[in-house]
Amino acid sequence: MPKPSDIITVSAGLMNDAAQTRYTNTAVLPFFNLSLDELQEIFELNGIPITNETSAAITIKSGISRLGFDTTPALPSDFIELQELWESPVGLSRWTPVIKKDFIPHYLEDTTTISQFLIYTWEHGRIALVPANQDNDLKLDYTANMFNTPIVIGNINVNLPFTNVKTYLEYKTAAFCAMFMAENPQRATALDSLAGGALERALGIPIKGMQSITTRRRPFRHSFKHRGVSY
Repeated sequence: MPKPSDIITVSAGLMNDAAQTRYTNTAVLPFFNLSLDELQEIFELNGIPITNETSAAITIKSGISRLGFDTTPALPSDFIELQELWESPVGLSRWTPVIKKDFIPHYLEDTTTISQFLIYTWEHGRIALVPANQDNDLKLDYTANMFNTPIVIGNINVNLPFTNVKTYLEYKTAAFCAMFMAENPQRATALDSLAGGALERALGIPIKGMQSITTRRRPFRHSFKHRGVSY
């Protein structure tokens, strides 16, 4: 698996600085982290399966109505977006879906007369539940954060968790360096185009917006004009 230090070395080479006299690990690392963040967003927007994760069972005690980063228990640390929510009586693994609603019905407010959650809503960055009168387990299918960014200088020799994005990160990091360190937009555009192609090859899917290609389109009813047809 690739190491950030190896990717930074290649990116420096792409900037004609194989010795890394200017494009040092410290100088390039912020742009490498930016490349990782952008890659995460691309994967999320395109629904790439490697961003999907399922949590362990999370026990919600009787009367608890919120699950967030600031609650106990809390959302998984790599949680980004909820896809499906499941519930089961504690320890039984009899999972049934919890249905998402825009709002908790008002007739269920301030009551603990139900044994299962049944429904939930997303409210202020938390999962909002109808309080149950017994302990229940929740399991989350969610979009996860692939990378623990920002990567600090002391961890640049730690392997990244994925192997098929190395070329993309090399080109993309170099593109950021070309734009913001060398201030060379032409070189940055060329490297960014190479990054887009590398990502498309690696994932095997079309990645929209990665390559700055302008498509020339004919005006509406252009062919009619050339045929001499009036309208």
